[in-house]
Amino acid sequence: MHETIRGSILYTSRKPDRMGHERGREQFTIIKHRDGRRSLQAHAEIDDAPNVLRLVTTSVDAAWNPTDASVRLSVGDEFVGSSWYRFTDKLAECEGFTAREGRISQRYTLDRPIGTLGAHPIQGDAWHLNRYDLSQGPGRQRLPLIMMTSLDHRGATGPMLLARDLTLNFVGPETVTVGAGTFEALHFKYGTNDDYDSEDPSRHPPYHVWTTADGDYIFLKGQVAGYMKTYYELMSLERVISPAK
Repeated sequence: MHETIRGSILYTSRKPDRMGHERGREQFTIIKHRDGRRSLQAHAEIDDAPNVLRLVTTSVDAAWNPTDASVRLSVGDEFVGSSWYRFTDKLAECEGFTAREGRISQRYTLDRPIGTLGAHPIQGDAWHLNRYDLSQGPGRQRLPLIMMTSLDHRGATGPMLLARDLTLNFVGPETVTVGAGTFEALHFKYGTNDDYDSEDPSRHPPYHVWTTADGDYIFLKGQVAGYMKTYYELMSLERVISPAK
C-alpha cells in the first residue's frame, strides 16, 4: 500500500510594478511507501527571462535521509544539464552532463549523512524543513552539511553536487488559508539574513515558508523578500491511498 499526494503551486511576483503577476508554476507528486520511504517528482517552470524549466525526482528513506535523485534543467529554452545523484551514509555522488562542463563525475566522502538535497523545486524547500527538531520549540538550528544541485538563487546552473551548510528558523504553529484550503501549518524561515530590503543578489534574501503540520511537510505558501520579491502558494492538493494487495 502507498499514498499518492499531488499538488500545484503558483509562482507570483511581489514587486510593486508586477504585484500578483504570475511568473511560474509547479506540479508535484509525492509517493509515500508503507515502510516510510518517499519520492518527490516535480515539474517547475519560471517564466521570467531567461525562463527556467526543471524536472526533478528525489527520494528519501524513512528517516528523511536522501537516497537518490535526478535533475534535468533547461534555461532560456536551451538544454543546460542533466544529472543523477546517489547518497549513502559515507558517500555522495553525481554523474551527469552539462552544456558548460561536459561530462561530470563527482564524489564526496562523508563522515556523516547529508542533511538534505537542495534541488530547487519549491515543494523540495518544504521537505528540507523536516530536519528542524520541533521538540526544541521556536528558534534557530543549523545543518552542518547539505548538498545543493546549484547555488544560483533560481537553481539555473549545473546541475552538479555542491556542499554547504543550512540554517533553519522555526517561527511557530499557525493556521493558514491558501488556494488549496485551510490548514494547520508550521511557519519557518531560511537562513540568517534579516535584511528584508536588501538588493544584494550575492546573498539570498529572507525566505519564509509555511508547511503542513501533519508530518508530511507539504508546501502551503512562501515568500522571498529583498531583491527577489516572490510569492508561492499551494493552489490544489489531492491525496489517494492505493489499497494493499
